[in-house]
Amino acid sequence: MPAETGGPGRPRGRGEAPEEFRRVARVVLLDPQDRILLIHGHEPDDPADTWWFTPGGGLEGDETREEAALRELAEETGITDVRLGPVLWRRKCSFPFDGRRWNQDEWYFLARTTRTTRTTPAEAAPTNLTELERRSTTGLRWWTSTELSAARETVYPTRLAELLRTLLDEGPPHVPVVLAPEIV
Repeated sequence: MPAETGGPGRPRGRGEAPEEFRRVARVVLLDPQDRILLIHGHEPDDPADTWWFTPGGGLEGDETREEAALRELAEETGITDVRLGPVLWRRKCSFPFDGRRWNQDEWYFLARTTRTTRTTPAEAAPTNLTELERRSTTGLRWWTSTELSAARETVYPTRLAELLRTLLDEGPPHVPVVLAPEIV
């Protein structure tokens, strides 16, 4: 969800107590052509402030990160025919969004789908977005590694093009890669 996206930025001020991090599960969804599905989001009050990000969101109740990843993917994209794989990457991020600060501990799961078409509104559609998500997302897109590497748009995590290329070239890491924190 857009509220869970993050970006690079400035650290907390000296003397500020560390805040609790929200537990988040994200999905690196690949199709049979190794395209990755990203969501287009924006600041609710500034549609010109846009970025792309992986599906995912916060854990609810006592669900596991795996359960949250699958639930969020279904809610945000309508895609349920997936095979969830290992955790690829982990990162902590902190950023402002919709007038508040979000502090997150994100785990990125690999997932595969047999879907072979370009995602259009008729092919994949969100099934259970929050009001904030409806105000801050504008669609989905499958990206090839080449398209992602050439993108001039903001994408989170910021090294996603490089991370995807490594994943496609070398396969999933044996243990999750810890990404540098991103703080805005």
